Amino acid sequence: MSEEILEEEDTQKDKYLTFFLGEETYGIDIRVVMEIIGILPITKVPEVPDYVQGIINLRGKIIPVVDMRLRFHREFRDYTDRTCVIVIKVAEMLIGLIIDGVSEVLTIPAAKVVPPPDLRASKNRYIRGIGRLREDGQDVVLLLDWEKLFSEDEQAAMEEAQGTAPAVAE
Repeated sequence: MSEEILEEEDTQKDKYLTFFLGEETYGIDIRVVMEIIGILPITKVPEVPDYVQGIINLRGKIIPVVDMRLRFHREFRDYTDRTCVIVIKVAEMLIGLIIDGVSEVLTIPAAKVVPPPDLRASKNRYIRGIGRLREDGQDVVLLLDWEKLFSEDEQAAMEEAQGTAPAVAE
């Protein structure tokens, strides 16, 4: 790898785009974020999980959109002028995450990230770690494990919804 590429990767290391869902602040690795857009018209698609709101047409690309409130089993909230879609790239597929609002890009060094608590009753598989912003622990960011947000079956369902499922070999 060239030095230039290594330097570019280093500038992205430990950087997270932070956003809100209700009162909680979440962070997602900036390296998987393609762009942030406002809510576009959503076309409903039949037979997809409830949290998949449908698809959007973003400059000719068909992208499935997921309401993260519903994904995390929270109550649906009507979209406002602060509601955004974070377009991320997961396994070579673009997916839109509908969130309540974007906060900022933060640098959270690995030394300030602790593992999530082991709460057997909850399925916190989506949380990679908890970023501590202040030493007193008052400000924390739940860091998403974007690779575990969607199972292979869920990704396949979204690919099918957007019409990009791989063709069956003859």
